[in-house]
Amino acid sequence: MNKHLALRDMSQTKRDPLLHLENTDLMPLPAPLDSPEKDHAWTALSQQVKDKYECGLDDTCALNLPQPKTPEEEKQLVGKFLSGLEKLFTKENNWTFLQPLLLTMEHCTGCQTCSEACHIFEASGRNELYRPTYRSEILRRLYFKFVKGGGLVSAWQHGDIELNWPLVARLAELSYRCNLCRRCAQTCPIGCDNGLVAHDLRKLFSMEMGINSKECHDNGSMLQLKVGSSTGMNSAVVKDNIEFIDEDTSEKTGIEVHTPWDVEGADVLLIHNAGEIMAWPENPGAFALILNQAGISWTLSSELCGYDSINYGLWYDDAQFARVAIKHAQAAQKLKVKKIVIGECGHAHKALSVIADRILGGDLNIPRESSMTLLRDIVKSGKIKFDPSRNNFPVTMHDPCNLVRLMGVVEPQREILRELCPQFREMEPHGVNNYCCGGGSGFAIMQGNNFPDWRFHVSGRKKMEQVLNAFSDCLAPETPKYLCAPCSNCKGMLRDMLAYYGLWDSNRILYGGLVELMVNAMVDVKPGFIEWEWH
Repeated sequence: MNKHLALRDMSQTKRDPLLHLENTDLMPLPAPLDSPEKDHAWTALSQQVKDKYECGLDDTCALNLPQPKTPEEEKQLVGKFLSGLEKLFTKENNWTFLQPLLLTMEHCTGCQTCSEACHIFEASGRNELYRPTYRSEILRRLYFKFVKGGGLVSAWQHGDIELNWPLVARLAELSYRCNLCRRCAQTCPIGCDNGLVAHDLRKLFSMEMGINSKECHDNGSMLQLKVGSSTGMNSAVVKDNIEFIDEDTSEKTGIEVHTPWDVEGADVLLIHNAGEIMAWPENPGAFALILNQAGISWTLSSELCGYDSINYGLWYDDAQFARVAIKHAQAAQKLKVKKIVIGECGHAHKALSVIADRILGGDLNIPRESSMTLLRDIVKSGKIKFDPSRNNFPVTMHDPCNLVRLMGVVEPQREILRELCPQFREMEPHGVNNYCCGGGSGFAIMQGNNFPDWRFHVSGRKKMEQVLNAFSDCLAPETPKYLCAPCSNCKGMLRDMLAYYGLWDSNRILYGGLVELMVNAMVDVKPGFIEWEWH
């Protein structure tokens, strides 16, 4: 591999990838994945993909960006990029994030503190291409050259870079080699945010050039705005599924469960990540049982986007983000609920609780709360009786980045686990210093070409190390272990990672949410709500 890529290499006109990674280049994994035969070989891109799409970055293709057919088309695309670059640094077009972006452009000292905090840089074997500052320095040079118009003096002071189509194409792909976990921003001594740089590059490419992850855009936010859910389920289908979930939960627990729909004036509008309904139905079933047993006045909404908290626009496109966030607020407004409670979805927490504050004013500024605090309050209230001995197996917890590092929701979920799980143990590091699952910023749903190989080998590698270290004293398959991840997106990534390395079959590591552990420990529930089998 080429570990010492210079910035000027991004402008190379040769179509050969700048980087090729092998397993021997990567950060080593602990037992039981500490032998070379346990690490899968990489999937090579087909010649058909290489001939059709831009694959000049790192032998991985995430965006299916078509190759221009003529030099004139390349010139037009570079012109669109320049137009977007200028807009990125205007208050009118980027008032939401302009101030921290300018801070990052103008004041980074290059100390590389952020690199030491980046799981992707570390997992890649500390490859220059994946330093948080690598893409930021490219944008910085473009900013001083084309936005500030510094000329030769600026080029001498800040460094020059050649702007051509190969650079733009590689930069588009490189913006999708960051989980946007913002661990780099947390650790920067002067407050620069290289995660924001990756986000705003994605925004430039999507909003100005129509370049984005099709899983996030076509099959994500566009489908959600059209149908109501990024899963493609409309409200009728969701209601049918919830009815089945209620029946199944009632049978498994011995307690009659009924999910209320469109109750006007309820205290709580609960919004799930709709992926739970399809992939992990025990999660919405557990929520319904807990809220009912605690005597909470709550409801689901059948309005467009009212039953799906996903907002993929958060990761790549401010306009798409705003459209979805407004739909969420309008669903709550119509039902006149007192507050919105966000289910187990990390990016939904960030989208609706933090970023949406920039656009939800007036009657749409409805109080929003994390389910973590509501669940903690239920446990502490004594309204439900629990028997912690039912959860007497090793449990560790993954901290979703957007819930924990961004919002600081650290303790409520831990208070629950300490009270209900006798063998709870922390990952190291944890809390706001946690590492991303590797599926953040859309990666968990991006399946095109060989991109899953990259996220299994690189973006998810540090989290896999953490999981194995947390269970290092009980890795034998005789001891079932529970990896608690209170986030649908994270569960998708962890599911794929555990399956990729066969860690359920070989070591009995199961994953799931928080509410499932709560129901499993309820005294009035039939034993065995958590089923020790692969999901």
